[in-house]
Amino acid sequence: MPGSDRLPLSADDWLDACRRIVAGHRELFRGTRGIEARTRYAGVGEGGDRSLVIDREAEEIAFAELERLHRAGAAFTAISEERGEVRFGEAGAPTTVVVDPIDGSLNARRMVPSFAFSIGIASGPSLAEVELAFVHDFGSGEEFTAERGAGARLDGVELLARGPGYGLELVGLEGTKPERILPLVEGLAGTAFRIRGVGSLALSLCYVAAARFDGMLSGRAARSVDVAAAQLIVRAAGANVKFDRLDLSQARLGLETRYDVAAALDEEMLSVLLEIQRAAPAEAM
Repeated sequence: MPGSDRLPLSADDWLDACRRIVAGHRELFRGTRGIEARTRYAGVGEGGDRSLVIDREAEEIAFAELERLHRAGAAFTAISEERGEVRFGEAGAPTTVVVDPIDGSLNARRMVPSFAFSIGIASGPSLAEVELAFVHDFGSGEEFTAERGAGARLDGVELLARGPGYGLELVGLEGTKPERILPLVEGLAGTAFRIRGVGSLALSLCYVAAARFDGMLSGRAARSVDVAAAQLIVRAAGANVKFDRLDLSQARLGLETRYDVAAALDEEMLSVLLEIQRAAPAEAM
């Protein structure tokens, strides 16, 4: 993977760093077994949610590797759910690294093996400028990657979003508090054949990229850390993703922004899902 000339370091350098982070996370999870051990809290992160100790420990592993990359010459701003914005180098470096050490923290805490490490490297401040994406599924051990303009890959093999052609046979739902997804389920009645709730926005989006899902909807507004990497994987695989009524260039990477997410294998299915999402009462979303 040659790497974009819009980023410091090569794509291989970034991906090797991601794999070292994953190896560190695996050690962390092996040493923190059981629901009781993983249900320890450590205040509130910059993203506004309660932080698990394991979230902060996973973030420390990721940031130690980012510090190593900085020492190797990369200058960037990292955005993470727990620490917020952290500058590596002088102000003005255009590169933004969006990190979610554990996407699907509730699954990780409850020992449900569907959670991910997600990182997107961008050449500017919007989702449109994410150049490189990495999502590791700790349940399956699969690695999803994408490079802007160079396609998507699953475990190193080209990934194409080509489904069986049955329409909305299988749709993923995220942000699955009952009161939030009830309007979406009602909207999908008679339209989708089956629904699934994975518990990780990054993985649900990757499942669209892999055509495991025909589409997906979020039942709550997402942050950049949840979707920055996976949305590039979706687009690079040839599927479609939409963030509310925003163009990608308007969807900012800062933690203060929130946007509803929908994705599908083609534009026709996406338009159906967007209609359902937009018809849901605002207070339910």
